[in-house]
Amino acid sequence: MSIHPNDVWEPSSDRHTATGKLYSDAARDHLWMHFTRHSVFEERGDGGLGHSVPIITRGEGWRIWDDRGNEYIDGLAGLFVNNVGHGRTEIAEAMAKQASELAFFPLWSYAHPRAIELAERLAHHAPGDLNRVFFTTGGGEAVETAWKLAKQYFKLVGKPTKHKVISRSVAYHGTPQGALSITGIPDAKLPFEPLVPGGHKVPNTNLYRAPEHLREDEKAFGRWAADRIAEAIEFEGPDSVAAVFLEPVQNSGGCFPPPPGYFDRVREICDEYDVLLVSDETICAFGRIGSMFACQDFGYQPDIITTAKGITSGYAPLGLMIASDRLFEPFRSGTTYFPHGYTWGGHPVSCAAAMANLDIFDREGLNDHVKQNAPVFRSTLERLLDLPLVGDVRGAGFFYGIELVKDKATRETFDDDEAERLLRGFLSKALFDAGLYCRADDRGDPVVQLAPPLTMGPAEFDEIERRLRGVLTEAENHL
Repeated sequence: MSIHPNDVWEPSSDRHTATGKLYSDAARDHLWMHFTRHSVFEERGDGGLGHSVPIITRGEGWRIWDDRGNEYIDGLAGLFVNNVGHGRTEIAEAMAKQASELAFFPLWSYAHPRAIELAERLAHHAPGDLNRVFFTTGGGEAVETAWKLAKQYFKLVGKPTKHKVISRSVAYHGTPQGALSITGIPDAKLPFEPLVPGGHKVPNTNLYRAPEHLREDEKAFGRWAADRIAEAIEFEGPDSVAAVFLEPVQNSGGCFPPPPGYFDRVREICDEYDVLLVSDETICAFGRIGSMFACQDFGYQPDIITTAKGITSGYAPLGLMIASDRLFEPFRSGTTYFPHGYTWGGHPVSCAAAMANLDIFDREGLNDHVKQNAPVFRSTLERLLDLPLVGDVRGAGFFYGIELVKDKATRETFDDDEAERLLRGFLSKALFDAGLYCRADDRGDPVVQLAPPLTMGPAEFDEIERRLRGVLTEAENHL
């Protein structure tokens, strides 16, 4: 499972490291990349050379360049991260200024100005009484933090058996042991089992794959999907369930938006059973859907928000959990405390990057820009529905998935071998060769995902569609 499978790259440039080794060779010999099949870089059985590691060296706005000087459209904002675009010198300058004043200090019983300012700013943007910000260094840590808080909170209020979590099938919530238990991708979990017990799965909101009798009625499908959460809580026992973790738009599987009424019903269910609703907005916050927090776009009030990525637009690592005043209340008195933390959580330089990043949002009106242009982006991508390979276009804001099918009439999908040949054998290389960095993925059904920097507009949407059309048309010849 890799963002761009690596059996497809052309030889790299002749740049050398300090030891005189080619960058591509040094990467092959020393760099352990994430979610990557390293076998494709090794010497082949027939004595031929393996493929070179693709090396990205520079970015500006929504464009990136590799070490051979080739230019690409960054159609994934790095990894759903670079919301304000590459090359924002004002963020780098804010980071340098902070590093020269105070490069590091922990938030373990102490505070520093940038963390204080950022926490206040985030609490101002967050809905309802979500006023307590706990900093981490990434989204998986934020999810881990939220589950631990939920467990401890219910112990403190006299409900010590509430510890389980309900989440959705195919949903990705992170790689730490707890977050991985919440994740709903079997292949991502199998090598590391046994995991933290207590994670239980319900159907997701993929309308394209909904039961046939519900496909033409989004509201009925939303009610059906939400009621599966109530059913799971009843099955596990309400006294054992602490939280429900849901992304506003589910990433894995290809951008599943919530049907109308879905989150209204989920909120009712959580209130009925005294279960916390956690909105995992690691991807969806900070303008990806439109508002600062995507729960506001869909009109629901969570008890906790977890997020990361767009908070700094990738200029420095930072994640966070925002919890309601109710959840903080047991920690306000006596000797009670939350025995949890991270050395780098709320790092001064990262917080400075986040403040400068949010300044750009305010100055350039990026949230309104997304809201105004999202319908244009969607309609541009929907032009691809005339292709035999394209079964569905779905998503929200600047976050879309294009599902690929073998048969549009029956919605028949590809088997594992076919998906392997289509995605890894052709699409990943062809998309990159066409100058488009995006995601061809099969966690669930085969999809192409797009989540570009929020600074893009209609001209860039047209260019993305043009490049996708060429590649997907040619893909018909490789099935």
